[in-house]
Amino acid sequence: MKFLDQAKIYIRSGSGGAGSVSFRREKFIPNGGPDGGDGGRGGDVWIEAVEGLNTLIDYRYQQHFKAQTGNHGQGRQMHGAKGDDVVLKVPVGTQVLDEDKETVLLDMDVAGRSELLLKGGNGGWGNTRFKGPVNQAPRHANPGQDGQERWIWLRLKLIADIGLAGLPNAGKSTFLAAASAARPKVADYPFTTLTPNLGMVDLSPTERFVIADIPGLIEGASDGAGLGTRFLGHVERSASLIHLIDGTQDDVAEAYRIIRGELEAYGEGLADKAEILALNKIDALTPEMREEKAAELEAVAGRRPMLVSGVSGEGVPELLRAAWAEVRKTRGEVVDPEAEIAQTTVWTP
Repeated sequence: MKFLDQAKIYIRSGSGGAGSVSFRREKFIPNGGPDGGDGGRGGDVWIEAVEGLNTLIDYRYQQHFKAQTGNHGQGRQMHGAKGDDVVLKVPVGTQVLDEDKETVLLDMDVAGRSELLLKGGNGGWGNTRFKGPVNQAPRHANPGQDGQERWIWLRLKLIADIGLAGLPNAGKSTFLAAASAARPKVADYPFTTLTPNLGMVDLSPTERFVIADIPGLIEGASDGAGLGTRFLGHVERSASLIHLIDGTQDDVAEAYRIIRGELEAYGEGLADKAEILALNKIDALTPEMREEKAAELEAVAGRRPMLVSGVSGEGVPELLRAAWAEVRKTRGEVVDPEAEIAQTTVWTP
């Protein structure tokens, strides 16, 4: 399935049905009087966040959504039926924006949440509504009220417990494949990942969390360089971050500064998220090089990085345990990080 996280669509609610002009004509009832029914109300346009979706690809091939017009009223005081509603099913984390693509109208961040986007028009009154002592045989009825219409943008921001951040070729996809059942594309060139990938990490039957692989960032991404800010929005939804640094590159400290600079430049609280720093690809480093690179990172970041290898699996259980401790914190649980990391993890690379 292709990944699509933005879509512009046209929505229109149904117009109300027209009222009926009708008179009662029955045998032995000479003065039957008006009996026109009301028109039915037009259909509404709803949006609903559902589980099991992680892309807006359905809105790539259909951009116009129109609710049904209400049925017209009929004689014998038969009212028209309401028009069918239109329900837009979107992934959890979808935002509804105005046509200017800036004003956020709704944030569908909870599964099962349903919101009314456009209300259908009211049905017109039949001539029965207008009868009275003065006008005992009204020969007019109201037309139905017109429906509403507008263009909106749908923008998806994936919701994950942990987001993977790092430069291109930092080994994020390899780590995701090792830590979860996800199978992202892995290759030895930059920008292998062009769309975000989600994976479910199962530490044990009762310890599960979602991790997201965000396409690699480069210097100037917050200003549009590389893949730009297109996918930084997905990081906004991540409660915490795992910052992976490629241990085989020459200047690991500069790599750390670049990503931290882009997170701060983008804003939206990304720089304030809890971050777990990890030196990746240690399977390609000697013990001396591991210590040297870790010391460089510790000097610039102010904390000791964790040592991991997505290829060999070394250090991955400990990193996942540290991530699980952060997930529990964001969920409001009391956590002892040292005890959390020390637990035996049910995990295989």
